[in-house]
Amino acid sequence: MLEARGIEKNYGSLQILKGIDLSVAPAEIISIVGSSGAGKTTLLQILGTLDAPSGGQLFIEGKNPFELNEKALSHFRNQRLGFVFQFHQLLPEFNAQENIALPAMIGGANQTDAIKAAKKLLERFGLLNRAEHKPDELSGGEQQRIAVARALINQPAFIFADEPSGNLDTENAHALHELFFELRAEMKQSFVIVTHNETFAQMADRSLTMKDGYFI
Repeated sequence: MLEARGIEKNYGSLQILKGIDLSVAPAEIISIVGSSGAGKTTLLQILGTLDAPSGGQLFIEGKNPFELNEKALSHFRNQRLGFVFQFHQLLPEFNAQENIALPAMIGGANQTDAIKAAKKLLERFGLLNRAEHKPDELSGGEQQRIAVARALINQPAFIFADEPSGNLDTENAHALHELFFELRAEMKQSFVIVTHNETFAQMADRSLTMKDGYFI
């Protein structure tokens, strides 16, 4: 499903990633752990095509996304990849169902169909009664579940998550972790998750440790 070969990333003379190899199987959950500055987020951004590598190759579903032009890459990212961040990055001017529906509308779905799909996800996450609430009217756990639903709206093959539970209390963090495994069982997505939560990391199918730009 995903294969990274010799991924390097340099910022000027500073080398952040030093030849990373990684393969991700269908419906696999991989956690990446390591100290701050190890290169975890940089790698996740490259795997998610949000940044280009300085060297090496990335293949997702048999394609090198960095060979696409900017418009085609944006469409590929919208349709095949989903993202969840530590700070949910919901748009404050839109309510919950609108935030979830936005990637679908950006991808070309009409508003009626996008809202219908968003409501289905809200129901799945037990948040249908919060559909018209704006982010500042939601708890932290609710906001993060809305962010997960937004990542799922286009039924992507991959979910990339950067410290998804880092801003949550213990109870909500545990609920979010359980949700990822439920979604994998239901929707067969692959997950690559950067986390400092050791308990969660060990729940993954594989837990990889980064240090100084390498897996160790």
